Amino acid sequence: MSKRQKTTSYLRLLDPDALSRIHRLELVARGMVEGFITGRHRSPYKGFSVEFAEHRQYVPGDDVADLDWRVYGKSDRYYVKQYVEETNLRATLLVDASGSMDYTGQKASIGADGRLGKFAYARMLAASMAHLLIHQQDAVGLVTHDSTVRRYIPARSRPGHLRVLLNELAETAPGRETALADVYHDVAERIHRRGLVVIISDLLDDAEALLNAFQHFRFRKHEVVILHVLAEEELTFPFDQMSDFRDLESVAAGVQLDPQTIRAEYLDRLRAHIETIRTGCGRMGIDYAQLPTSTPFDEALADYLARRRGRK
Repeated sequence: MSKRQKTTSYLRLLDPDALSRIHRLELVARGMVEGFITGRHRSPYKGFSVEFAEHRQYVPGDDVADLDWRVYGKSDRYYVKQYVEETNLRATLLVDASGSMDYTGQKASIGADGRLGKFAYARMLAASMAHLLIHQQDAVGLVTHDSTVRRYIPARSRPGHLRVLLNELAETAPGRETALADVYHDVAERIHRRGLVVIISDLLDDAEALLNAFQHFRFRKHEVVILHVLAEEELTFPFDQMSDFRDLESVAAGVQLDPQTIRAEYLDRLRAHIETIRTGCGRMGIDYAQLPTSTPFDEALADYLARRRGRK
């Protein structure tokens, strides 16, 4: 980031309205994560740290200080001790800010500023996870995007970094078109160190293209979590009167439709889409959780974190 960009970012933080939005976001996030501070994470890499993992045969160039002389005394062969390195997690939060995330509906849960639309819900989820991770000394990055990456903030762990992330979330508004799979492929190439990738989106894109993009993250050795945010109306399609349906990612005029004539086909297609993604994630060892906006975000996230912790 250039000096001018840094100065602009700091000036945005001094704006009273922006500070108020960030403060509210931070307060909600802090309340959400109490009780979920779990400490440091074990690295998948083997280094020479404090916890023994296994032996391997000595090869020229290894540090002789790591030789296990007890094993040598028993086997007359040289073996090196390997240890599991304790390290901080590096997480990147991908927040979908496309037009379809601008939908609220009448059954959305209530937040400090009224009913939480999908994007506001996703923002709260991201803020809470960032707060949790940084306060357990993990490094967190953020990507906001629609059809392209809008902002990429690399993962850092210092306390002041949380404000940078919250500022970006508070200032981001939903845009227009979606190209999720393309964005995920782009981000997969940008994150060079393996870590945790959390995708927060309504996943309204081609299911097979999405799974291919998720596989890109897995190929690069990342752990992936999918938080699938959908409005209750999208899941149940409760409309029963002639209505004006608009594409939130297009400037085109709405279409008058009798919802009863399309309900069955819509729900069949949505269920097939969700099942394709859920099944594909299962095959790849990816965590998938559906979070409807009708459920308060703190309850939904707390339930997911508890289930995740129980599986560890």
